[in-house]
Parts: sequence; structure tokens; C-alpha cells
Amino acid sequence: MPGPVITLLTDFGTADGYVGEMKGVLASLAPESPIVDVSHDIPPQDIARARLSVSRYWRRFPRSTVHVVVVDPGVGTARAALAVASEGRFLVGPDNGVLSPALASPGAVVVALDVPGGASPTFHGRDVFAPAAARLARGEPIEILGARHRSSIVMRTPVPVRSDGGVVTGEVIAIDRFGNAITNIEATAAETLVVAGWVVPVVRTFADVEVGRSCALVGSAGLVEVAVRDGNAAKALGISVGTPVEVRDGA
Repeated sequence: MPGPVITLLTDFGTADGYVGEMKGVLASLAPESPIVDVSHDIPPQDIARARLSVSRYWRRFPRSTVHVVVVDPGVGTARAALAVASEGRFLVGPDNGVLSPALASPGAVVVALDVPGGASPTFHGRDVFAPAAARLARGEPIEILGARHRSSIVMRTPVPVRSDGGVVTGEVIAIDRFGNAITNIEATAAETLVVAGWVVPVVRTFADVEVGRSCALVGSAGLVEVAVRDGNAAKALGISVGTPVEVRDGA
């Protein structure tokens, strides 16, 4: 019978074999567990993007899944290496905010992993996180992987500000590979949105505007996104992460 699923999210890319090294460790130590590549295309060192990605998928997998997240610009430093048990699933990765979605969940159990003396100071993905993930997948209790850790770094999405006049001001928190600008504003009844000086209509689907026209719509994560049909909104409208976004709620 297959063991628990192990997922991988990294900023390694696939050109250099780093992912293969991690998979070799996992296949050797937890051969019964299927490995799912979520993505290896997180922009290098982009902790915020990794956190948002984790928030999308970690609870979509079955209970007992072990999620390995390695976007780790502080590798080899004094930052802690964590294992987290949260909502019936496990996450393994650096203590830099990438595991925030699980850490913020009530009842999460967090331990600081014991780092082997021979671990490479540049590759904890292979030497620390993959072995820990394999042990969890084999059913070892999280408590034996290290000491309890009570001061984890938790990053949260900025909260939009609502004025007395009903104007909701948020910001772009990510740009996806299509050039869609994902905001921190949840579903809205507004008819228009203002971003980077552009006024765009709020629609239900991309097909509600003509090809090449800009629009805003609620994406699959429940957040408002700015898009250009069959185009790249970030390039066309001059949008980047942090660009302010404004809607007049209920307008």
C-alpha cells in the first residue's frame, strides 16, 4: 500500500539536478511514498510568493501528506529548520515565513529540526528537509525530530483598508505566469476597479471582455485579480507587486 504523499515546492528550477538529489533521498528513505512536484519555478528567493503558493494547495492534499517547501535564502545561517503538524498534514521547511499558512492554524505543533553535523550549509533541502519528510512519511512522531519551537516567523497578507466613504484600498500581492495581478481584495460587488491609473471593469469571466481589453475578476483563490484577456496585465498596465488597488465597494 502506498505511503503518504510527499510534495515538493522549491525555487530550484529543473536544470541543475538539485530536485533530483532531493528525490533520491526521499526514494531511498520513504520508497512507498509517491512524490508530487507542485512547482520548482518559484522566483529565486521569493519567500512571499512561496507562502502564497503554499496557502493555495497545502489543504487540498489528503491528510498525512508531507509538504516540503524549500525557498531558503538564509540556508546555513542560524534560522531554524522546521517541521509542522497542522490540520492533519505535515510541512517541512525553513523558518522564514514560507510555512505561515500552516503555522497560523490553531493547534499547529512546531519543532525545530535537529540539523546533522555533516549537512551541507548550502543544501538543507537534501540534507535536512528531505530526510525529515521521509521520517514523517514513514510514520515517525514529529516530536522526535527536534525540540518544540515557539517563536516561528508568520507572514500574513496585508489587510485592505476601508474608508468611511466605502472605498477599499488594497494592493497587488503577486503576479502569476500569465501576467495576472493578484490583489489582497476579496470578492467585491464593485463594478469597477482602479489600478495604476487605469479604470477596469469587474467581470465574471475573461470572456466578458474583448481580446486585449483589461478587466478585474475573482480568481480561484477568492481574491480579485487584474487581467488582460489573452494578454499580460502586468506589462500592459504597468503593474507590479505592491501597486495600490482601489475599489468602491458595492458601487
